[in-house]
Amino acid sequence: MRNLILLIRPHQWIKNLIVLLPVFFGGALLHWDAIYAGLITTLAFSFSASSIYCLNDIVDINDDRQHPVKRNRPMASGAVSIGMGYLLMGMMFIFSMASTFLLPAHQLETASVILFYWLLNIAYCLRLKQYAIIDVCIVAFGFVLRILAGGYATNIQLSKWIVLMTFLLMLFLSFAKRRDDVVRMNETGNAPRQNTIRYNITFINQAITITASVTLVCYIMYTMSPETIQNFHTDYLYLTSVFVLLGLLRYIQISVVDKKSGDPTKVMLHDRFMQLIVLAFGLAFLFIIYVLKNIQ
Repeated sequence: MRNLILLIRPHQWIKNLIVLLPVFFGGALLHWDAIYAGLITTLAFSFSASSIYCLNDIVDINDDRQHPVKRNRPMASGAVSIGMGYLLMGMMFIFSMASTFLLPAHQLETASVILFYWLLNIAYCLRLKQYAIIDVCIVAFGFVLRILAGGYATNIQLSKWIVLMTFLLMLFLSFAKRRDDVVRMNETGNAPRQNTIRYNITFINQAITITASVTLVCYIMYTMSPETIQNFHTDYLYLTSVFVLLGLLRYIQISVVDKKSGDPTKVMLHDRFMQLIVLAFGLAFLFIIYVLKNIQ
C-alpha cells in the first residue's frame, strides 16, 4: 500500500492548488460556493495528475533505474508491477472524472478541461517530452488548464493577465527544474532525460532570466492596469510586486547557487524563506483588496 501511495505522489497535489487562483484573484475568498467548487476541482485535477504519474513511471522505468534518485521509485525498484501501474492509472482517472459530478455547476466544461489535460499529458509522456522547449511549454500550459478549470468551476471570468502570468511563472519553474537535470548531466556524463542534451547551462540560465523578467513585468502591468484597478477598487496592488520580485530572486538563488531546483514542490514545502515570501504576498494582497480599499 505504501508503494502504491508513493506511485500516485500525493505530496505533488499541492501544485494543483493553483486551481484556486481564480478564487484568490477574483476576490471570492469569502464566497463559500466558489471555495467549494475550487476545492473539488483541485481534487479532480490531483487524481488526473496521479494517473499521469503512473503512466510516466511506466514509460520511464528503464531510464529511472539508471537515475541515482528515481531508481527508488516504486515502479523502477520493482515494488509495483507494470500491470498494477496501469490499473492504478485507470482508477485515478475514473476518480478524477467522478469528482467533477460533485460540482454544483459547469460540470461538463470543467471535466472537458481535465480530460484535455489528461490526453495532452499522455501525449507528453509517450512522445512530446522528448523535444526540448516543447516539453517545458506543455508543462506550463498544463497549469493554465488548471486555472481555466478553476474559472469554469467557480464561474469566475479569468483575466488575460492571470493566464499570462500563470504560463510565464510555470515556464520559469520548468526551466529551473531542467537546470537541475543539466547540472546532473555535466557531473555524471549521463543525461537524465533524452532531451537534456539539447539544453546547457548557458541556455538554461538565459531562459530563466528571461522568463523571470517577463513574469515580473507582466505582474506589475497587471496590478497597474485599469481593469484591475476597477475590479478591486484600489490602485495599491502594485506594492505587492516587491514580494513577487523577492520570490523570483529566491528561486533563482536556489537554482543557481544551491542547485536544488529539481523539484519545485519540495522547494515550497521545505524552504522557509520562500514560504514566508508567499505568505507575505498573500496577506498583503488580501489586506489591500479586502481591508485597505474599505478604509479609503
